[in-house]
Amino acid sequence: MASETKSSGNLDQLCINSIRVLAIDAVQKANSGHPGLPMGMAPVGYLLFTRFLRHNPRNPGWFGRDRFVLSAGHGSMLLYSLLYLTGYDLTLDDIKQFRQLNSRTPGHPEHFMTPGVETTTGPLGQGFGNGVGMAIGAKHLAARFERENASLFAHRVFAIVSDGDLMEGVSSEAASIAGHLGLGNIIYLYDDNHVTIDGHTEIAFTEDVCRRFDAYGWHTQVVEDANDLGALTIAIENGIAETGRPSLIRVRSHIGYGSPHYQDSPEAHGKALGVEEVKLTKKNYGWPPEPLFYVPDEALTEFRKCVDRGAKLESDWNREFEQYRTKHSAEAAEFTAMLKGELPAGWDSDLPRFTPKDELATRQSASQAQQAIAKKVWNLFGGAADLNESTFTDVKDGGSFEPGSWAGRNLHFGIREHGMCSILNGIALHGGFIPYGSSFMVFTDYCRPSIRLSALMGIQVIYVFTHDSIGVGEDGPTHQPIEHMTALRAIPNLTLIRPGDANEAAEAWRVAMTHKHGPVMLSLTRQKIPTLDRSAMAPAGELRRGAYVLTETKGRAPELILIATGSELHLAVGAKTELENRGHAIRVVSMPSFELFEAQDAAYCDAVLPPSIRKRLAIETAVPLGWYRWVGLDGDVLGMTRYGASGPSQKVLEYFGFTVENVVDRALKLLSRV
Repeated sequence: MASETKSSGNLDQLCINSIRVLAIDAVQKANSGHPGLPMGMAPVGYLLFTRFLRHNPRNPGWFGRDRFVLSAGHGSMLLYSLLYLTGYDLTLDDIKQFRQLNSRTPGHPEHFMTPGVETTTGPLGQGFGNGVGMAIGAKHLAARFERENASLFAHRVFAIVSDGDLMEGVSSEAASIAGHLGLGNIIYLYDDNHVTIDGHTEIAFTEDVCRRFDAYGWHTQVVEDANDLGALTIAIENGIAETGRPSLIRVRSHIGYGSPHYQDSPEAHGKALGVEEVKLTKKNYGWPPEPLFYVPDEALTEFRKCVDRGAKLESDWNREFEQYRTKHSAEAAEFTAMLKGELPAGWDSDLPRFTPKDELATRQSASQAQQAIAKKVWNLFGGAADLNESTFTDVKDGGSFEPGSWAGRNLHFGIREHGMCSILNGIALHGGFIPYGSSFMVFTDYCRPSIRLSALMGIQVIYVFTHDSIGVGEDGPTHQPIEHMTALRAIPNLTLIRPGDANEAAEAWRVAMTHKHGPVMLSLTRQKIPTLDRSAMAPAGELRRGAYVLTETKGRAPELILIATGSELHLAVGAKTELENRGHAIRVVSMPSFELFEAQDAAYCDAVLPPSIRKRLAIETAVPLGWYRWVGLDGDVLGMTRYGASGPSQKVLEYFGFTVENVVDRALKLLSRV
């Protein structure tokens, strides 16, 4: 059994045990959950929420607040207990509905579902990276808006992280860049409880964590007993005072603290203690076995002091902001508009327009569009995973975001795709920014968990992924995405846009900037492709509908529909001409985005793809899976059913049949079917 709590009095102990009891009762009632972490880390949560965290329970979205991330999201009842006890809009009935369908207390914390939850956590390591993104956002914002050493934008990021968080690779990537950047507004507390699901951590995790983080450039400390409030207080104060480096505090805790049979055991990690063990544990706490979910009045009163404290913190912040507004009205107006998510007037007025003489890779045309937007939208903020020379996403003359240069607009994520996307999520969650990140399409495999979480949370992140097909050429099959388009389209709430020429690429950026309820991924070519002559075709602005009739044979009902995306669109246009020369009536549909098309009403969808026209051929340099919903049983798909090959781009495309001639042959076979 760990030592008893070393605190300033019995009230601290009462409050800490209130957290523990709510957690074990909720898990027991649900007969599901993770009681061990809340029982062990209750003293840390208590100190953070009542003495260090600047927050207002009655206004969880107050911008001046510190951010708290429970990266070890399986310990969600620690967070829910703290939110309820300190006065957030979460009731005891909500606590009793832990892990039940449609409750406000789901098994892992979910952003937008529970007031006070800053990010969705549970996939280990993701919250760690999100917190780094929040810290980057705070630094960049302060560099732009701080005047006269005001503290308006000096909020901090606190987190509780676990052994599992630190084992996941994404946290290593995020920790490395946080140390490089010297993000002194990060204070993470590491729950060092020596236990994982499979046993004690020593079976797989024996590294010296503090020395590892020292090497990353972090400030590290050790608290030998999670129940020692005095030592915890000193460590947290030291972490706050260290403004030149992120801080990690290793806290030796005891999973399932107070449980006679399960403390320090893997049994305490992920299941209810059991009715009898709950009673014995409460006895150890000096707690009555009944009623369940009991919180002493004096403990609740102490916790609820956070309400008045939070109201004063926000009031003081608002007063300071009004003084700021008086002195710096333009900056204050810009800041307010930014928080509302408003784009400046004319933000898209300089988007480039391209002509048929402009033969460009869509990574190039999209870059020109991005640069035009970035000149007017300063909070378009991001960078590349060490691939700007290929993705062209750095903001020209934007400067680099580096230690001491927080105003720089270009983030250099290094070769850390997973960390990049997790950090982008944190920047978006921080508020005020439209974050973007870029890499090669094939490397979405490295960062898919973060992409999935941005979609799950419905936050605005723009992913700019280039080199989107076998058109990559000489780099060969390791760098040629084949299955990725289909895999990404399978992620709910992710909008994938694969523009078919330079003008569609510019329009794709327009959509990405205004699509606020989920991430957008731009899939762009390495190789140059023709810019379509729009004089006799539909305008590129129709991209916003996801699919549209680009061109068709005049005066006759179509016999066949050619559907294409990206670099294959011009093949469909060329094949249409050849098929018309043979007497056939053809419609070409550009379908840059399945998701945008699915959002249209049935009448529009049927107008683009009439149910009566069943002969359809889709063309895309990706696996055909997913296309059959659009072409049906009577249709065909020209796609990729194997990995690519190394060689000059055009030769590779020809080798796999992505030519006008092969499209025509496939179309004629369809047309010949009875």
